[in-house]
Amino acid sequence: MTGYENGKDDILRRLRRIQGQVRGLERMVDEDTYCIDILTQVSATTAALQSCALALLDDHLSCCVSDAIAQGGDKAQKKVTEASRAIARLVRS
Repeated sequence: MTGYENGKDDILRRLRRIQGQVRGLERMVDEDTYCIDILTQVSATTAALQSCALALLDDHLSCCVSDAIAQGGDKAQKKVTEASRAIARLVRS
């Protein structure tokens, strides 16, 4: 079971919207749109990806990590470490 199982449709909807934003960026470059306008859209696309990542992280923490903690043992520590590393990657990006 994945942490996002209940919100899978929402995640897929977000990703499709992001795909549309990226296609729009390609079109803007192809049409020689003003640089600042493209950068504005890049920023919006980046924010959408970050929002999607945070939704996935929230699902992971509330499902996968909390289940592992409830079970205890090495699995719990591994899940916490895994989540911590994922958070570190998100913060660096």
